[in-house]
Amino acid sequence: MAEGLQIDIVSPERLVLSETVVSVTVPGKEGYFTVMDDHAPFMTTLKPGFITVAKSGGAADVYFVKGGFADVSASGLTILAEQSVPFSEFDHGDLQEQIKAAEEELNRAATPEDKSYAQEVVSALLNLAIESQHIDGAHVH
Repeated sequence: MAEGLQIDIVSPERLVLSETVVSVTVPGKEGYFTVMDDHAPFMTTLKPGFITVAKSGGAADVYFVKGGFADVSASGLTILAEQSVPFSEFDHGDLQEQIKAAEEELNRAATPEDKSYAQEVVSALLNLAIESQHIDGAHVH
């Protein structure tokens, strides 16, 4: 393998990305983490968010991931995503519809447990919307 980190992003629809890069920042369930070549092996679940792929020469690309798993091994980083697309294909309108539906579900929630869960969903979607507004091309601000 050439020097660098092999990244493969796979969604049910297609192979989204497969190349050797400098580093990848990924939205893990417990927070964002960055993987570089020779990273210690581990596996984690992903939350909806944006993957930043840093290439040699300082260029970077951004991909949306709805959720899934990240597997770091000796051969690189494999992301098995529920859904993943390049940021240029990210549907902001669909996200707004999801936020509206989640807020309606929160308003209908009858029990404290249902309200708590619905609030978590609304908060996660709102955070995703805010994060998407701070992406300019391939850079997260």
